[in-house]
Amino acid sequence: MNVSFRKRLTSVGFTIFTMLAAIPMAYAEEMPPEPNSLVKAFKESKILFDARLRWEHVDQDSFTNNANALTYRLRGGFETGKLFDTSFLIEFDHVRDIVGDFNSTINGNTTFPVVADPNVTELNRFQLTNTSLPDTKIILGRQRIILDDARFVGHVGWRQNEQTYDSVRVQNTSLEGLTFDFTYIDQVNRIFGDDSPVGRFDSDSALINLNYKTAFNDVKASLTGFAYLIDLEQAPGLSSQTYGFNIGLTKGMWSLKGSYARQSDWADQPADYDVSYYHVAGFLKHKGLELGAGYEVLGGDGTTAFSTPLATVHKFNGFADQFLATPAVGLEDVYGKVGYAKKNVGLFALLKAFAVYHDFSAKNASGDFGSEIDVVGIAKLKALDNVTFLAKYANFQSDDGFKTDKEVFWLQVEFKI
Repeated sequence: MNVSFRKRLTSVGFTIFTMLAAIPMAYAEEMPPEPNSLVKAFKESKILFDARLRWEHVDQDSFTNNANALTYRLRGGFETGKLFDTSFLIEFDHVRDIVGDFNSTINGNTTFPVVADPNVTELNRFQLTNTSLPDTKIILGRQRIILDDARFVGHVGWRQNEQTYDSVRVQNTSLEGLTFDFTYIDQVNRIFGDDSPVGRFDSDSALINLNYKTAFNDVKASLTGFAYLIDLEQAPGLSSQTYGFNIGLTKGMWSLKGSYARQSDWADQPADYDVSYYHVAGFLKHKGLELGAGYEVLGGDGTTAFSTPLATVHKFNGFADQFLATPAVGLEDVYGKVGYAKKNVGLFALLKAFAVYHDFSAKNASGDFGSEIDVVGIAKLKALDNVTFLAKYANFQSDDGFKTDKEVFWLQVEFKI
């Protein structure tokens, strides 16, 4: 689709939302809002605020200098209650470094490893949400979108400045157990901020996601089918069409999940390619203990590989972020996880820890990429239930000269209301 068509489609989305929002307002002159409605909307309004302070240390063999990033984020705004079935939300992000010995991607410190938390002060979310139609929610504006486990579409919430989308989103739950979710994206607001040449991607993308939940013989089942048509003007090499499904089964302490997707070129993608993705995993949870293992594959034909440009990639394939882009020969990730969580331990409302081991190799070529160990600890105090403390460690060891060894350590404290 060309730019003019995208503008027309965006205009149509805005018009549809305005018409839907106007359904109850059409009677406003004859039936003005009752004082109780205004009071109720005011009472249901809420302040949005969180503050996060993080130290990130990166030791990467390809750099003579280690990165030390001490950054903070203040995020604030408010969301109104509903009036005429419509609510309004506005939220800003303010990110600054206190210690800036790192490459933020825009500060020019290229002799240091990358810590992608640039200084920004910008609009994070700005949206209207309308529920005029039965079992339907329509969200218009700059918004946070997380589909399924964020493997294909997410908000990159680990970084200080999250990824948001200028979009129109429609969710419908008219059929029991079935959720229909459609989004048209006009712009992707990336974690790098307004001052970065890759901070914004003009988009002509459509996301379709259908999820069905049911239960049988004490088994909870979730089946999702999706089609993601991604067209990014500033990054045509990341444009693609992806079709696939996810299956999740849970019974008692056992859970299994599987995913499959096929991806090929779309829009202005210069490469002609067709690759696949699949992921199988199983987990056991019992009295706070969690054990799990999985096998994830992102295909590659030697020139072009399976890509997930809208995903929360940090969540997958190791916290050291060595596979933010899939190698051209594809990627195999065999991993195992062990964790433990317990509530109400002495002074703590929550104590949680887990470790993950990854073994990485090429999918369509011989050779090992390396291995990684990730460890995370999380704590919440009873006396400070709005505060979360986190320590996190990642150690990637390269094989066959694929990449350089990389070690990352984080300490973080976050306050939310």
